[in-house]
Amino acid sequence: MSPLVITILIVSGIVILIAIAYINHMVENNKLEKARIKADLNDRLRRCTDLAEALPGQLMTPALKLLLSRLQLHFSERVLPYDKGNNALKAHIEELRKMIAQGESITVNNPPQPIINEPKAKEVRFQLESLHGQLTRCAKDGIIPTNEAKHWLKEVRHMLTQVHIEFFGNLGQQALQQNQPGQARLAFERGAQYLRKQPDPTPYQNALKKFEEQLARANAMVLESSKPVTEQPSELDAGLESLGGDEWKKKNIYD
Repeated sequence: MSPLVITILIVSGIVILIAIAYINHMVENNKLEKARIKADLNDRLRRCTDLAEALPGQLMTPALKLLLSRLQLHFSERVLPYDKGNNALKAHIEELRKMIAQGESITVNNPPQPIINEPKAKEVRFQLESLHGQLTRCAKDGIIPTNEAKHWLKEVRHMLTQVHIEFFGNLGQQALQQNQPGQARLAFERGAQYLRKQPDPTPYQNALKKFEEQLARANAMVLESSKPVTEQPSELDAGLESLGGDEWKKKNIYD
């Protein structure tokens, strides 16, 4: 075998090895990309599902439930090609289609969750932040129209304000029930200040008026509780008085 043939065979072998390595690399990258896309879609599906099921009932409307169902369906259908054997996912897709077909008549089963303390207020705020993030990204990806996204982002800000109104109101009422007018005054004052700082406080005038009335009531209670207590006559005073005049002095001298 001539040196030329040997050289050609060696070069061909090297080229084949490089091609195999490249193909393997492409296949591996393709697998990783599919896994990344699937994980991302599953994460967005999970977030939308959590919001649809866990958002407090006082914030969940049929329109919002319908929107979240649409997003769940979108992500479920995109996940399915990466998980074709997932029968549970297929059943969920059918269920979502039936729910969406109901339109504004869609059932809302979310129970109300009173926002009575700071941990609960933070939990709901994080949920609304998650909703805001999903809507922003969906608008960027073209999943929902820009105008619809703007409408819902405005609604999310309104819901966040509702959370603050409920939180400060409940906080103040609890303080009053516990005979802590100073703490109640602080809660009502914070609620009123929060509403005054809103870019458009007009929709919240009734709530602001209520906070101001509650604040005035709490202020009156604080002033009342800070009045000096009139000294009550003691048994000693009563005894001395019963002796009359200077008799107690005489009694003290002769005793």
